[in-house]
Amino acid sequence: MASGGPGELERIVRAYALLNAVRYGGKASVGSVMSMILGDMPELKPRARELAGLVKRAVDWANSLSPEDQERLLSEYRGLVRAQARREHREARGGGLPPLPGAREGAVVTRFAPNPDFVIHIGNARPAIVSYEYARMYKGRMILRFEDTDPRTKTPLKEAYDLIREDLRWLGVGWDEEYVQSMRMGVFYDQARAMLERGCAYVDLCGEESRSLLASGRACRTRDEPPEWQLEQWDRMVEGHYSEGEAVVRIKTDLSHPNPSIRDWVALRIIDTDRHPHPLVGSKYRVWPTYNYAVSVDDHLMGVTHVLRGKEHQVNTEKQLYVYKCFGWEPPVFIHFGRLKLEGFIMSKSKIRKLLEENPGKFMGYDDPRFGTIAGLRRRGILAEAIRNVILSIGVKPGDATLSWANLAAVNRKLLDERADRVMYVDRPVGFRLEARSCLEAEIPLHPSRPRETRRLRACPGSTIYIDEGDAGHEEVRLMGLGNFRLVGDRLVMVNDDLDYARKRRLPIIQWVPGEGAVKVRILEPSGLDMVVHDGLAEPRLRVYTVDDRLQFVRFGFVRVDSKDGDVVTVIYTHK
Repeated sequence: MASGGPGELERIVRAYALLNAVRYGGKASVGSVMSMILGDMPELKPRARELAGLVKRAVDWANSLSPEDQERLLSEYRGLVRAQARREHREARGGGLPPLPGAREGAVVTRFAPNPDFVIHIGNARPAIVSYEYARMYKGRMILRFEDTDPRTKTPLKEAYDLIREDLRWLGVGWDEEYVQSMRMGVFYDQARAMLERGCAYVDLCGEESRSLLASGRACRTRDEPPEWQLEQWDRMVEGHYSEGEAVVRIKTDLSHPNPSIRDWVALRIIDTDRHPHPLVGSKYRVWPTYNYAVSVDDHLMGVTHVLRGKEHQVNTEKQLYVYKCFGWEPPVFIHFGRLKLEGFIMSKSKIRKLLEENPGKFMGYDDPRFGTIAGLRRRGILAEAIRNVILSIGVKPGDATLSWANLAAVNRKLLDERADRVMYVDRPVGFRLEARSCLEAEIPLHPSRPRETRRLRACPGSTIYIDEGDAGHEEVRLMGLGNFRLVGDRLVMVNDDLDYARKRRLPIIQWVPGEGAVKVRILEPSGLDMVVHDGLAEPRLRVYTVDDRLQFVRFGFVRVDSKDGDVVTVIYTHK
């Protein structure tokens, strides 16, 4: 395939860059594209230097295109992509998910509908990713809808809207339409009037008494009042004649239903927005739709065909069907799957908020790497691809799933290992004075699979070299890329640079950092709800990396650069 000259090779590289871009939300990665090509075509390894330049140009080209152009051009280039990559593409497009019941290509509409009272966690990411993949799988549409109609008990956070959008984009989840329910109050009011006119709903003026009535299979006396009376009371609710708790609109259901919560459930209620203002619309409205009513109306009016959500919504589904029945609407297909938990991480919004409020200064915010929020996992160094791969592998199974940190780390490690540069780091630095006949220079590859990309480290007689305290007890060691040395007191005495010598004597190959140019490093290692701090030194190369870069500290583990403050670089420990 690659024997047709530079023109053909460039087209092949572009094909893989497009594939990588489409797979990961419109942004291809040089390291990923290189790994894909060399994995599919090992015969190109001798041309790695030439290939690296082509890949860089192809990735820049692919990333400059719109998502629509990436998709269109990929269909033209697809014949140049080998079977393994084509299979990965199908899986990334949702090929591993089971077929959607009643789905027709081009007619599927899914939605992800978060409550913006906090950022999303990995459990929330499951319906977002699955809904997005199904929409792409069937060439349909996905809707992002913020469900923010409870300003009292689930008060929306103004900043959460953008934070959720940011998390979704990072995960590679795109949406075709976006709605905010608090901006659609007129729609909900119109549909409420229509339900009252149809006799499917009523205004309940019995207050707290209704709870005991419904528990015994009876309803407020106002249930049987004619539509004209109901509409008059509705107008009084909207105009502010009733206070919070004095009037609600209920959907007429089965008063003998075995589940009391379904009996004449509340569709709209009064909320004192002078005391509980909404962050977007303030106190403009006093009558607010409940979750089940707003969801039912919006899913129908937005043309949602398939609702994918957790099985905790099964009772909500039964409630919502009463709205569909009232209007004679065809309900969407409901698919319920089990909860997803990340072992060892807190994902509860309320618990995270409580920890942040009660422990000022201990945690770094909603994106603390000790939390299971998407922002926290991103800050920890987990890749979006790892989260997507894990969630798609779980799919839409009805049973609960507990994802172990070890499994997520294993998926992430495989991805990081292909792209993360290697940097030498000394955790417990001990300084030794170098004794050698002349200055020494080490040329060390940045990555095992990219031997031609190197950095040079220099050390001269009398200079200081730092090694880890745990390595200081050996008689002889081999410093990576520099040579073989004998430890004598506080000196490192050069023996030779003979690799066979090191092999025969089984010398440990250890990390080292030259004193000149050494970078101070603070590593934050999450451990449950605690944070272990390591203060060490890294080689000068660390200075070229920027915040959010992922690296491997050799013999220590993968890390993500979190901040650079003066002469100290702070990194978050990801995993081994």
